[in-house]
Amino acid sequence: MSVRKYLGTEPLRELSKYSKLANYAKDNVAFTGTPKLHPYDKDKLILITDPFSAHLFFYEFRIKDIAHVDELPQIVAVTGESLNMVRIWVKKGSFGVRSEPFVVSDTLDSMKDNVFLSKRKGK
Repeated sequence: MSVRKYLGTEPLRELSKYSKLANYAKDNVAFTGTPKLHPYDKDKLILITDPFSAHLFFYEFRIKDIAHVDELPQIVAVTGESLNMVRIWVKKGSFGVRSEPFVVSDTLDSMKDNVFLSKRKGK
């Protein structure tokens, strides 16, 4: 399954656990991003931390491990596309997956893009 197809699932709209009285930081950890449905497991969600970035990074969590959801302001791309942002509070001790997809290339190709090496060549 390609990364685009994996992360191109529908936005997750069913998360609606609200309570203004609780102190969530005590028993939970906060993660922020754009929620998406997991492409093949309806009991999980994908949280893309910075959806318009060239450096893609995302988390996977079980929906039952989410204690609370805070809606945040939408973010808008230069193209005008907007995405919902949320802060989810995940129960401490829960298992999650942190993923960072990348394109495999030669080490020398990767090093060309390295800022530190570019500065050294200019000396």
